[in-house]
Amino acid sequence: MKLFGNWSYPTTVKFGAGRVAELGEACAQAGIERPLLVTDRGLAPLPITENALGILEDAGLGRAVFGGVDPNPTGGNVDAGVAAYRDGGFDGIVAFGGGSALDLGKAVALMSGQTRPLWDFEDVDDWWTRADPRGIAPVVAVPTTAGTGSEVGRAAVITNAGPREKKIIFHPMMLPSVVICDPELTVGMPPSLTAGTGLDAFAHCVEAYSSPHYHPMSQGIALEGMRLVIEHLPRAHADGADMEARAHMMCAAAMGATAFQKGLGAIHAISHPVGAVHGTHHGTTNAVCMPEVLEFNGPAIAERFDRAASYLGIPGGFDGFRAHVDRLNTEMAVPRTLTELGVVDPDIDRLVESALKDPSAAGNPVRMTPENTKSLLQRML
Repeated sequence: MKLFGNWSYPTTVKFGAGRVAELGEACAQAGIERPLLVTDRGLAPLPITENALGILEDAGLGRAVFGGVDPNPTGGNVDAGVAAYRDGGFDGIVAFGGGSALDLGKAVALMSGQTRPLWDFEDVDDWWTRADPRGIAPVVAVPTTAGTGSEVGRAAVITNAGPREKKIIFHPMMLPSVVICDPELTVGMPPSLTAGTGLDAFAHCVEAYSSPHYHPMSQGIALEGMRLVIEHLPRAHADGADMEARAHMMCAAAMGATAFQKGLGAIHAISHPVGAVHGTHHGTTNAVCMPEVLEFNGPAIAERFDRAASYLGIPGGFDGFRAHVDRLNTEMAVPRTLTELGVVDPDIDRLVESALKDPSAAGNPVRMTPENTKSLLQRML
């Protein structure tokens, strides 16, 4: 089966192997004549980035790159990126890489023409209306992992280095104008990163499906996204060159981020502060948290997951689904606890306080309180 297409949902998406070659055309479509390619420190010197820069150069768009993105991008990274953008006289962003690079690229685009500080645009109430839309640069997004789905998102997760808290920065115009989803770019990912990013996509779908908010379109997308991960992540993990599995996982990642417009929940509410304070990989942290959160939410979600399990071909309803998640984590060599992941001597009360303030907490089907959240977190350690 040839997995190839041009989609206009939720934005313009060019999907298929080899389509990074269309990067110059994508910039033209977005109205970008002088792009700054934003990527992370590890990816900046690699051949796939050099290839992307060469494509831009061949299209007459220059080959400028900003590679100062940390694994959990910070406000300082945003400031440095904005300075590079303004100093270079650029007119758009090519966000190239995993979720960190994509989020940072979108944040730089947002802040490129603003006068207010970054934290004034946190996803709280309608804070995004403070931004001057004329000061938001266009973005072309090119994911090189299959996890966050940030390429089709309207927000960026940025760590505030002072209190070490992850903040969700939001504006509708942060949604990239054009996305290139080329599964060939994910072939070089090692098994551990394939697992961590793939289970991130799975967590997005699981939490969107669990959310009590009314959004049937997202519910359907979440269910099909779960199916794609269950069927294709083990294949991509076992054989990194399985292009069909890689393509389905890249699609599942975009589906997860589209679906979670319906809401996220306790998995992300806890993984955000854990990652901010302890520097853990976001997707892997989600995977570690998922089994306990499913148990925690069981009374509220069992019936809907009975239906989901039937569609997914998993016997045993909700209990069977939970057992399948445990097996998937084991097969992917995911740590069983946050302690095994590297969370040492945590300040539990601080993590609980941050989790309850995280916007994701509002989407959990069981109300999170200081007491039940502390107990939940303790079971994860």
